[in-house]
Amino acid sequence: MDSSSPLTLRWSAYTDIGRLRKNNEDSFLGLSLDAIEVQYLGKIGDASDISKDYVFAVSDGMGGAMAGEFASRIAVEKITKMLPSYLNQLSKKMANSDHAPEDDSAHQLLIALFHEIHRALLFLSASYEECCGMGTTLTLCWVRREKLHFAHIGDSRLYHLRKKGGISQISEDDTHAGWLFRQGKMSEYELKNHPCRNLLQKVLGADHQFVTPQVGTVDYCLGDRFLLCSDGVTDGLFDAQLLEILTESSKKSPAQHLVEEAVERSGRDNATAMVIEISAA
Repeated sequence: MDSSSPLTLRWSAYTDIGRLRKNNEDSFLGLSLDAIEVQYLGKIGDASDISKDYVFAVSDGMGGAMAGEFASRIAVEKITKMLPSYLNQLSKKMANSDHAPEDDSAHQLLIALFHEIHRALLFLSASYEECCGMGTTLTLCWVRREKLHFAHIGDSRLYHLRKKGGISQISEDDTHAGWLFRQGKMSEYELKNHPCRNLLQKVLGADHQFVTPQVGTVDYCLGDRFLLCSDGVTDGLFDAQLLEILTESSKKSPAQHLVEEAVERSGRDNATAMVIEISAA
């Protein structure tokens, strides 16, 4: 998309504890930021200041007692504290034409951010018995000018819904079942019913020694939307149903409408969604 094109960023977020869980281990985050300040975004809003960067994230914690809830909250708090300085670093790199293209630099910064969150979770896990083994998924997208950079680990998901139609999963589930699905060795139906579909191979914390997040950049067009969600949303909904629900007219926000539908059809886990739309100003 032409970076000079006027645009408006619209978003909505919603979370639900589900039908079976006693506490909500999901967290979500929306930020607008530049090298000087950070502002929290509300659950519903819009913005047209393309000089700022916008960050959205969903995390799904795990661990005994309240540790999972704590882990997911740590992840979003670390993003808030660290990204402004990272953004400053990126701006300085871009001022030097000898450095790598912006996409590469943004990816390196996101990887460093994920590693820092991972180290913090491991430290707390080793320091406090009640935090032992805690971990979290994290799916983050960073809207910067005409591009969306993303980083991901776990089985929360990032989807791209194009204005021209269709839905595609950008993030890759860090499970063996997810790998089989990507290799074409099982259908989406088989994936949803696989006994190990929720057995994570990669996650932040949880006593994993190393983490390698998936990072990438997506170009978008006016009218495109992006969905970030925890696995409580996708547990009872196929991709085509996600698209159908988000296309339906509703008096509720897109995120609330989707989450409530997901809980009604499944509700076995906490369900969290953030919907971001790139539209004309």
